[in-house]
Amino acid sequence: MSYVGEIPGKLSLLDTLNSIGENVLIADTNYDVKWLNKNAVKLFAAIAPLFNLDRAEDFIGMNMDHFHKNPAYQQEKMVNLTETHRARINIRNQFVADIVITPVQDEAGEVDGYVVMLMDVTTKAEEERRKDKLIEELSTPLIKVWDKTIAVPLIGTFDRERSERLTSFVLKECASADIEHALIDLSGIHTFDEGISHQVQQLTETLTLVGTECILVGITPQLAMSFEYLDSELATFRNAHAGLEHIIEKSKRT
Repeated sequence: MSYVGEIPGKLSLLDTLNSIGENVLIADTNYDVKWLNKNAVKLFAAIAPLFNLDRAEDFIGMNMDHFHKNPAYQQEKMVNLTETHRARINIRNQFVADIVITPVQDEAGEVDGYVVMLMDVTTKAEEERRKDKLIEELSTPLIKVWDKTIAVPLIGTFDRERSERLTSFVLKECASADIEHALIDLSGIHTFDEGISHQVQQLTETLTLVGTECILVGITPQLAMSFEYLDSELATFRNAHAGLEHIIEKSKRT
């Protein structure tokens, strides 16, 4: 059994959807918008001018392809959709939102339509401010772990923008404090940009210019698989402890 209990007889399913505190729309199997709840009406009234429309009601009958930059990609996703699909969308470069699409299936497993929820809708400008705030909150602390040795623990998302800020910040600190070794701890990174290996390589090469050797630690199997390129001479270790032992042993030989 896929559910338990009974819905109270006086409770309408559409009233239930209308009471949800998110923007909910229902689309048919052709991906045409058929119904908006009251929250979605407010949202679509605000974005209507972006589509040269006057009212939220004008979206009824519109195909969901209009909301995507690459409709072909979205159609490919929808054709094989059998469970909830989540994504982050950009609405005409003015709004961004988390979208959750759930296929509604009958007892035979055939899709009868889709329930779509748009959550955390905000303007593009507000999204950029949030991103800047997140980057600031995730400002990389430098921890002195040994003589002329620092640890640089990275937490959160490691994308190009953060990589550039990180490189500038760490470069200045290493140059001013005459740091010889930097343990770059990647164990706290969970979301990776496609070019992460290039960004890491750029960081290590930049620090080499000021005499700082980078040692990568905390490399998970998922992270290793995302690396497209990495200098084979770059020291890498499973954890920071092993990396620090390497530095200490190396200092004894010099």
